Amino acid sequence: MTASESLRRFVDAVEADGIGVYGVEIRLGDDRASHRWRSDDRENIFSLSKGVCVLAVGMAVDEGLLTLDTTVGSTFPEFELGEGVAEVTLRDLLTMTSGIDFLWFGDEPAPWPDLAAEMLRRPSRGRVTQYSDASTYVGMRILSTRVGDVRDWLMPRLFEPLGIDNPQWLRDPLAYILGGTGLLLRTSEVARIGDVLLDRGWWQGRQLVSPEWIDGMHAEWVATGREAPMERYGLATWGGPGPEAWRLEGRYGQFVVIHRDAVVTVTGHEEELEDRLSALAVEVTTVE
Repeated sequence: MTASESLRRFVDAVEADGIGVYGVEIRLGDDRASHRWRSDDRENIFSLSKGVCVLAVGMAVDEGLLTLDTTVGSTFPEFELGEGVAEVTLRDLLTMTSGIDFLWFGDEPAPWPDLAAEMLRRPSRGRVTQYSDASTYVGMRILSTRVGDVRDWLMPRLFEPLGIDNPQWLRDPLAYILGGTGLLLRTSEVARIGDVLLDRGWWQGRQLVSPEWIDGMHAEWVATGREAPMERYGLATWGGPGPEAWRLEGRYGQFVVIHRDAVVTVTGHEEELEDRLSALAVEVTTVE
């Protein structure tokens, strides 16, 4: 099966079902094919931004600047912390298991003087799962204490090597990136990030992040209590669809789906059939 054959199947299904897709790129091994339903403009990739945040953390870990066991208490001694919050780790924040009951997403107002301080002043219930953009935001605040502005720090480490010129990332009133959402990229630019994931951190002769970090993004899963395909969460990744695939996923149908030796990148605006897109990515890259 070629990438073009997989693409034809994907396009036919999208058009038959009337799914709102902007563009798709499919890579099978070294074979590539793409199709667009509209111009390749930069759009908010929503929670797919979380995957870029985790790549940033991996690069910082590789450079010895922090670890996944770095705690909130050791990072923000100036904050008033809720009960149990000092022991919350960067890993807990990135896997949505901080146990802090603070449900906030980037399309909502942030009426507090400091979003991180507001979240962290509330108690932790232990390693309880709650999916929230605020968790990744606080994770990026931890990273910023080591590297400064996260977006700027990523420019020579990720964006410039991938040929992503001057990407914009939505920010809060304190000028910190939202982290868990708000990164604006083209489909073709997201596909390059997909290549980095498929190739375990490698990009055109350069190891951008360690292979072990990419493997760790989908090595262990947290049970979310939700139905498939949202039942397993890792480091900014979702398990599935099926036993072999894993993915980055953003609201309204933004996907990077890794399946065997293939990666399928999708952007669009689909409010009802998002799960059909990730399932389709696996279907068209499956050779029986």
